[in-house]
Amino acid sequence: MTATIGVVGPLVSAGPATAVPAVERTGVERSFIERTVADGPHQHLIDVYSAAMRKTIKVQVVTPRVESGPRPSLYLLGGLNEEDPNNSIWTLKTDVAGFYADKNVNVVMPIAGDGSFYTDWQRDDPTLGRYKWETFLTRELPSLIDERFDGNGVRGIAGLSMGAGAALVLAVRNPGFYDAVAAYSGCFTTTGPAGQAYPRGIVAAFGGNADNMWGPPTDPAWAEHDVVAKAANLRGSTVYVSTGTGRAGRYDAPGYPGNENPTDRQVIGGAIEVGSLWCTQQLDARLDRLNVPATIRYIDPGTHSWPYWVDQQRESWPTLRRGLGL
Repeated sequence: MTATIGVVGPLVSAGPATAVPAVERTGVERSFIERTVADGPHQHLIDVYSAAMRKTIKVQVVTPRVESGPRPSLYLLGGLNEEDPNNSIWTLKTDVAGFYADKNVNVVMPIAGDGSFYTDWQRDDPTLGRYKWETFLTRELPSLIDERFDGNGVRGIAGLSMGAGAALVLAVRNPGFYDAVAAYSGCFTTTGPAGQAYPRGIVAAFGGNADNMWGPPTDPAWAEHDVVAKAANLRGSTVYVSTGTGRAGRYDAPGYPGNENPTDRQVIGGAIEVGSLWCTQQLDARLDRLNVPATIRYIDPGTHSWPYWVDQQRESWPTLRRGLGL
């Protein structure tokens, strides 16, 4: 394991939308791509019908500028602010298309529901609806992406904030499914009052009930999604995890471009990142005890904000590239 401290984001042509014929969805038991729309020179917006969720999910895909045969796919999970129904937060906050243009990888960005945690919920929530994200991301979407965008079956997953913990949860619950995994500013334990407080708070903030996700506090499903407890299942995947220390830096200073609320970024963003720091230290120690290789980065200064995640998107690429066999 390495721990460092330092400062650190046949294919469908760009033509008219294509669609499958209308299908009566009652009783549909398969998932399929309903429509693909060119969303830029090498960017696509696809509508995917999820049989598990019984609804259409929007997914953005970035493909390489120069295609060179079958290639891996990297799935990017966002955090809480997926407010644009047609654009992943990754495309709004980072230059995804530009950064990956010269890399032989498909970048897949599902646009998730509020507070979903990218997981399978036990029950439909009266406010948030039906969430079966683990099924969608591991059983439904990958084969569709590989078939449509010339994938080779090699997969990576990366996420930030809520998506960071979710990326590792998906990895430990599906050992060997992801060849490369990265998590930026996440929390990785879901047991005990402290471990449950974060996901319960997020779900409640969107009007949902986390008991519908993994059950009441004593339900064993909470432990079944605990990355620290299941960290041994990361063995065999290439792993990159980063967090800030919570200390404010130049990105958090008044006047920095895009920093419209320095106090919020320094105080709230700093406090959230202190929590991420604690979570990452717990995972780091666990991986070390298990002798599971991982690259762990502690970013000082670093708060819970996009400029640091843009840096980490770039800093983590060599590790992800290695895991993806590129």
